[in-house]
Amino acid sequence: MLADDVQAKTLGMVINGADRFADDAIRVINPATRTEIGRVPRGTLADLDEAVTAARKAFPAWRALPIAERQRMIAEIGAVMLANVEELAGMLTAEQGKPLSDAREEIGGTGLLFQAISTLSLPFTVIEDTAERRVEERHVPLGVVGAIAPWNFPIVLGMWKVAPALLAGNTVVLKPSPFTPMTTLRIAQLIRDVLPHGVLNTVTGDDEFGPWMTAHPGIDKISFTGSSATGRKVMQSAAATLKRVTLELGGNDAAIVLRDVDLDEVVPKIFWAAFRNSGQICIAVKRVYVDDEIYDAFRDRLVEYARSIKVGDGRLPDSQLGPIQNAQQYDRVLSIIEDCRQMGLAFATGHAPVDTDTGGYFVPVTIIDNPPEDSRIVQEEPFGPVLPLLRFKSIDDAITRANASCYGLGGSVWTRDEQQALSIAAQLECGTAWINEAQYLSPFQPFGGHKQSGIGVENGIAGLLEYTNIQVIVYKRPSSI
Repeated sequence: MLADDVQAKTLGMVINGADRFADDAIRVINPATRTEIGRVPRGTLADLDEAVTAARKAFPAWRALPIAERQRMIAEIGAVMLANVEELAGMLTAEQGKPLSDAREEIGGTGLLFQAISTLSLPFTVIEDTAERRVEERHVPLGVVGAIAPWNFPIVLGMWKVAPALLAGNTVVLKPSPFTPMTTLRIAQLIRDVLPHGVLNTVTGDDEFGPWMTAHPGIDKISFTGSSATGRKVMQSAAATLKRVTLELGGNDAAIVLRDVDLDEVVPKIFWAAFRNSGQICIAVKRVYVDDEIYDAFRDRLVEYARSIKVGDGRLPDSQLGPIQNAQQYDRVLSIIEDCRQMGLAFATGHAPVDTDTGGYFVPVTIIDNPPEDSRIVQEEPFGPVLPLLRFKSIDDAITRANASCYGLGGSVWTRDEQQALSIAAQLECGTAWINEAQYLSPFQPFGGHKQSGIGVENGIAGLLEYTNIQVIVYKRPSSI
């Protein structure tokens, strides 16, 4: 019997406020040990149908609630999460692999996210108000939202779909990744009585479950975070019923480092911008263009800093970076490293799997020294702890190379020259351009990608409006008698 067997059996799907199990189960693996830590239901199409039916039935009453009531309940969800940080963080580390401190940050940050989103309101505009007519612009909910979350930040990236969708008056069917379902199901248990039953339904399933959702005629919108390749499939499937979609997809973010930076200050910041969560972040820095004048010094400092970082089981207090989350991604990262080796590229550090007693999916921090622009490590998104450093001699060249990508999620500029930084940032073809930092996000700040990095935005008022339709009401006043 599994050590976590009793706990695992309590983690059913939550449909219409009730636990729902299935005849078959998905095995959840701890990526630090490659051992099974629990099982969750392998949901069926019938389970999805029931979840959608519950959401559709709950929609009219939820939509009709005053927004102040919805705001109150959304804030209460945040409070529940904040009150259970330790339990949820331990479960998140076990299934996702990230260090416990990072898991606490994700759970606590998600609780604060709910509380922040609860302060937003839908805009209402009077376009015309004359003796002849009154014209109003309103924003009304779509209906049932299907939210599909990834495995790298399964809680925050799932719940930043749920919170605005609920606030706008929609009901939700949430599906976590089959690699990291347990914490999401536990949250669904904890908050099941905060909301009216059926308003939020949480389901689990294998790879076929996502396509069932995107094609389901009872779902009005899909909000998806994942790879660009899968995003194209989501969009194609949703087209059959003209579902609305929000797609937050892959990135190959470039950092441009100018010669005037303070290396002591900038090197650690860029390291964590690239390698936090073992590089498994859509907005991780994945290419670093460094002015030729400081390239060698920057590289040597970054390598020195990298060698001070402990890679290990996220449950150990000294671990700063955890494993790759799953076997498929582990093999992909190793294939990119092997490609660099086969090409004869220079490794500044790294290049081999970490040999640990646990047998987990560990990859060392790997830095590639000035590879060619057309190499796989530069052109693809590794989504792991592998980073190319690239020299540039002119700023125009750095901008051109940074923009030469099918992706356009984020980018960053590092310099003390404010005007030059603003000029460079404005030329980057991406959804968010940071200056002297990276990955700063806010519940009030819209976030989305350009090019093949996505469609639509999340967070802020713009993100809230993604879960609504515009409705214009035109009232022709009766003629005066």
